[in-house]
Amino acid sequence: MRDALIATMGGVEGARWQTDDQLHLTLRFIGEVDRHVAEDVAASLGSVSHPGFALQLDGIGTFDRRGRIDSIWAGVTPHEPVRLLHAAVTRALTRAGIAPETRAFVPHITIARLTRGPASTKGMAIERLWPPPIEGRFDHFILYESQMGSSGSSYSMVERYPLG
Repeated sequence: MRDALIATMGGVEGARWQTDDQLHLTLRFIGEVDRHVAEDVAASLGSVSHPGFALQLDGIGTFDRRGRIDSIWAGVTPHEPVRLLHAAVTRALTRAGIAPETRAFVPHITIARLTRGPASTKGMAIERLWPPPIEGRFDHFILYESQMGSSGSSYSMVERYPLG
């Protein structure tokens, strides 16, 4: 999947493409927490029980902020296994003291960020980016710590949790 996504990147003005190590499907953004809460989060996620599953890349979309497109993403299907895993992760995080997310969960992999995005996709040719129907098998999920830098976020693995 990573290779297929990387092959689609390019040709969109103003896009800052994600690197191979930045590509991921976020199950839940936690935000900044102190060391004790981080330890509780890591321990609580260890209780998540969910079977492994297969996903397929499924189209291109965009998110906007204040009426301007700020990111391009690749969707995945089927949604149900990812939604069920998201729900299990949310329950585990709630036990660790993390408040539930208020935004709707949209399973996706961000492939680009736009620093000065247009108000519409007209002229962006994002349809050209449509990823091929590549399937991937998911047998684990990972807790990452992220650090913002001048070229975007960098991610460090904290813990890997098996599925199945």
